Amino acid sequence: MELRHLQHFVAVAEDQHFTRAAERLMVSQSGLSASIRALERELRAPLFVRTTRRVTLTEAGRALLAEAERILAQVRAAHEAVAAVQGVLRGTLALGTEQCIAGVHVAGLLAAFRRRHPDVEIRLRQAGSGALAEEVAAGRLDLAFAYRTQEDSDQLRSVSLTSEPMTVLCHPSHRLATAGAALVPGDIGGEVFVDFHPDWGPRRATDAAFAAAGVRRTVALEVNDVHSLLDLVDENLGVAVVPRHFRHKRPALTALPLKGTGEAEYETVALLPPHTGTSPAARALVGLLETGDPATPEAGARPR
Repeated sequence: MELRHLQHFVAVAEDQHFTRAAERLMVSQSGLSASIRALERELRAPLFVRTTRRVTLTEAGRALLAEAERILAQVRAAHEAVAAVQGVLRGTLALGTEQCIAGVHVAGLLAAFRRRHPDVEIRLRQAGSGALAEEVAAGRLDLAFAYRTQEDSDQLRSVSLTSEPMTVLCHPSHRLATAGAALVPGDIGGEVFVDFHPDWGPRRATDAAFAAAGVRRTVALEVNDVHSLLDLVDENLGVAVVPRHFRHKRPALTALPLKGTGEAEYETVALLPPHTGTSPAARALVGLLETGDPATPEAGARPR
């Protein structure tokens, strides 16, 4: 099995089309097809279902894709490690993050990184914590800033950034605003809720908090960005349970502590591959995060 076979396979899987993949790889379509056939012969299994319009992965193809992406990521990390030993950090830093993540000022951190390592190309992707964890484990991202969704494993490790309690946000005229004291899930279980999609860290933390308290709730208004959530609460269309730092984004809203959720907290982490699979660029970025920088006001990550 040659690396180029895996590179060709991943390209076709991503584009779901031989012609587009061949154009992106700058190889002939016949050469690309021959490469895929050679890989299928070696593995003794078809990897794609071919139609006139597109190709889709077979079950064997889906199994291979995760491993192929991980292998190619490790090869890229090896090349970059050699360059780093020679005194120059090059290559690509593929970073993922949730919106408004606590414990790190992402823009400032990347600006500081670029000043130190101008030869590294930075790529940024924003998504929910569940998807980000999968992409780091698969080797598609070098690291991600996200809500902790799982314990460390042989494919994923974490560096703790910060943890904070959850807070209830409501309109100043809402009945809860007059309480002026901490709330428990039972106090608000019957409210109309504004929340994020289930893959988002704040939604996962809120679901965990209410599950720990044995209280059911219904999310009536589901959004995928912070400002939309705050706008809906600001119009008194529902209440939201969010990480405490969100209250500073809309000071006009009433913020009330949420108690009675056991150990449930919103913990944010930097997700990385195992030490041997971590790229030099990712190690350099985490090093900046741990040592602090004038452009990174929230620093001091705690390794786990």
